[in-house]
Amino acid sequence: MTTIGASTHFPIAIIGGGLGGLTAARVLHARGIEAAVFELEASRYARAQGGMLDIHDDTGQRALHAADLWEQFTPLIHRGGEAMRILDHRGTVLRDEADDGQLIRPEVDRGQLRDILLVSLPARTVHWGRKVCAVRTVDGFPGRHEVEFTDGEAITTDLLIGADGAWSMVRPLMSGARPVYTGISFVEADLFDADERHPAEAAAMGRGMLFAFNGPTGVLGHREIDDTLHVYLGLRVSESWIDTIDFADIAASKTALLARIDGWDDALRGLIAHADTPLTPRRIHALPVGHSWERTPGTTLLGDAAHMMSPFAGEGANLAMYDGAQLALAIAENAGSTEEALAAYEADLFPRSADSARESAGSLDLLFCDDSPGPLTSTFEEFDRQSAESAPVTR
Repeated sequence: MTTIGASTHFPIAIIGGGLGGLTAARVLHARGIEAAVFELEASRYARAQGGMLDIHDDTGQRALHAADLWEQFTPLIHRGGEAMRILDHRGTVLRDEADDGQLIRPEVDRGQLRDILLVSLPARTVHWGRKVCAVRTVDGFPGRHEVEFTDGEAITTDLLIGADGAWSMVRPLMSGARPVYTGISFVEADLFDADERHPAEAAAMGRGMLFAFNGPTGVLGHREIDDTLHVYLGLRVSESWIDTIDFADIAASKTALLARIDGWDDALRGLIAHADTPLTPRRIHALPVGHSWERTPGTTLLGDAAHMMSPFAGEGANLAMYDGAQLALAIAENAGSTEEALAAYEADLFPRSADSARESAGSLDLLFCDDSPGPLTSTFEEFDRQSAESAPVTR
């Protein structure tokens, strides 16, 4: 860190202190390369970090190994959390899978995962309360950028990494793409101490993930480590539908949403009716499948900033962490040329993220179709058939 003119200069600046940005910083740090992370949240404890994540063996887990954090990660695993069940809207169980313990996609709490990344970094790596208001190139210095924050401070950097999510302030340097509404909106809630206070709803949820559908309307969720039920009501609705409900009025918003699942099983309805938190609406957005950009000197993107997709392939956090690790490894392996590192990283990033975005879009249509959950259960039955056919024959 040095001072150049009115701005403080950082050789590597990561905008965004989510899982992807922190993974990049950690993998760099583990290889003797320091980076500064600028995060808009006021502090590490400014807000809750969301629910459970399934960390995939081919992406998120590989990132954790690259970050030398596997031993810190394994105690966080929610044993049994890989269980999954599919119900129809009347509560009939169509599929019920136990957690097989193989840790292919173990579930962990997002906040705890972020914590192990944070504590693995030097104390002043993350600069909190830094909201970006402008990003620009620096004339006369190819590849150098200036970042201005809303508090009036500014920095310059020779490598600007946009890890700042769906509405990235860094992305416009290289791409005019913006996320668009997918046609699906979620309403999110929690039920606490489920086994004791909400036994019917806890039984419906099971020990891990829940998918319950009636056509393009679904109740989804997962059980967290502390027996909280984290619930999503998913609806195929217009982009403006959320604006028709006053979510500040808890009773009125519950009434409006329960009308959307009239005739459903009482326990499934109870996941909304008996929620212990206000209902939080979320529109689901995605960048175009195959989003890419021309090589832009001194900057790149990772995670949602690069390839935001709907959550229905479970890849968002995993890809962000994997992106961060792969970018950091490319930088470390091409220490003499940042541009070669960025070119190598993006050459791998673009096809990989396009494949995941196509999978996510396909899963959205599979789940929120007119005859759901039929296609979902059929897909798992096909997986079962293929697995049985490929299993070795024993005599």
